[in-house]
Amino acid sequence: MHIPDGFLSVPVAGATSLVSAVALVVACGRSQAAFGVRRAPILGLTTAFIFAAQMVNFPVAGGTSGHLLGGTLAAIVLGSPWAGMLSMTTVFIIQAVLFADGGITALGANILNAGVIAVWVGWVLTQTLQRLLGGSKGRLPLAAGIAAAISVVVASLACAIQLVLSGTASPAIVLPAMMGVHILIGIGEGLITGGVLVYLAKARPDLLPGEEKQFQGWLVPVVSILLVAGVLSLVASGWPDGLERVAEDLDFINLADNVRVEVPTPFADYENESLGVIGTSIAGLLGAVASFAAAFGIAKVVKPKNA
Repeated sequence: MHIPDGFLSVPVAGATSLVSAVALVVACGRSQAAFGVRRAPILGLTTAFIFAAQMVNFPVAGGTSGHLLGGTLAAIVLGSPWAGMLSMTTVFIIQAVLFADGGITALGANILNAGVIAVWVGWVLTQTLQRLLGGSKGRLPLAAGIAAAISVVVASLACAIQLVLSGTASPAIVLPAMMGVHILIGIGEGLITGGVLVYLAKARPDLLPGEEKQFQGWLVPVVSILLVAGVLSLVASGWPDGLERVAEDLDFINLADNVRVEVPTPFADYENESLGVIGTSIAGLLGAVASFAAAFGIAKVVKPKNA
């Protein structure tokens, strides 16, 4: 659900950028009080994993693919929607700047949809569903999986509304089209989110919030992230994602070609012609490392003053 340049009008792009900027300023302040430097490695690893996982598109139906959005997973693993917002924002900035994935002019909208709306919808629904399910930690993957699926649909609705407000597509067509395809993608989101949380609860509880646990080491999470970014990315589905498919079907995909603002990068679209297939692996590894470093640095900056 990476909106490219050209899909949004200047007023919509400007307004979403302003809202996202204000939200992130608030998130930095709240994370300073709630997150802390002790979990800086967790913020870095979570951000790197989400970047890597977003490279792995899975087929859904009708020649369409989807990938993990990750907002709910970030908020749950980090124990704070504020920290989840910072993690998702870091991913989107790195994707847009280093890999031309998502428009520079649409960056505010992408952050708002996936880094603010999806995070908060996933967080609030997870807390609500877990209480309804009895509050057991064992029910967390189920609650988070359902919430993650719904968060994708809500984020797609926000994206569709922005397209309508921009005059890009008719509401009667784009709203059901976006929500329909993202219901299917949301199912994948829910399964991945729940599966990751089941694994972490059993194998690496130190990576989850709650009781204070000593960090148990870097090897397994780092190797896992590098495998996803460098190996699984090579077998990702080549089908267009949900937004691309809708744009093709409704015939506004060419708007992205008319207005494209790029920062010069040798790995645009996660490719490098001179490197062939290995270019995708290098791009994935580079992005995962950059995501970890940026998020780790953010955790250091927003640490509590008495830390």
